[in-house]
Amino acid sequence: MTEPLDNGADAAAEELPAVAPRLRDLRRRAGLTLETAARRVGLSPAHLSRLETGRRQPSLPMLLSLARTYATTVSDLLGETAPELQPVFRGSDAEPSEAGGWTYWPMGGPGRAMQALRVFVPPHDGQAGLVRVHPGEEWLYVLKGRLRLTLGETQQLLDPGDAAHFDSLTPHRIADAAGSGTEILFVHTLMQSGATELCLGGGTRRGL
Repeated sequence: MTEPLDNGADAAAEELPAVAPRLRDLRRRAGLTLETAARRVGLSPAHLSRLETGRRQPSLPMLLSLARTYATTVSDLLGETAPELQPVFRGSDAEPSEAGGWTYWPMGGPGRAMQALRVFVPPHDGQAGLVRVHPGEEWLYVLKGRLRLTLGETQQLLDPGDAAHFDSLTPHRIADAAGSGTEILFVHTLMQSGATELCLGGGTRRGL
């Protein structure tokens, strides 16, 4: 089984200290064994165990897969909670987080049926070769740089002002094509039902 890359144990405690215990709690709350959860996310049980103990750091795509599997949001995985669902989210309140070399800012509160993020996709991204398939829909809008979007066997280059809206069951991957990083707005739905069992998690590395 091919597994997504991560940054190793040293960065885990410094960058995402709240993830490890919450991953374990959310898995147990969902009534999933380590083996069952790992299979749904597309990891080995040993790799998921390392994430739960803080010995490995999940990348942003891996956080998205874990959030879908546990029917929650990335914000909830990171322990970012709000007292109530607010309709307005101030940009000044968005605290950046980094995972797997990607930097993202939440642009909406937790507990919603879809999640909005502002994301910086770095150049020479180690996750760029990962193809992902999962239930739901995704929408993205390029703010800066140039994005390479692969949908099935089709590859598109998106410039600032370009957008894409697609079914997440279509094998897909995104990567920087500018050589200096790309900034996007990214919205995805979270499947809150048994359909999450269809999620293939972190994806399969492929060559074009």
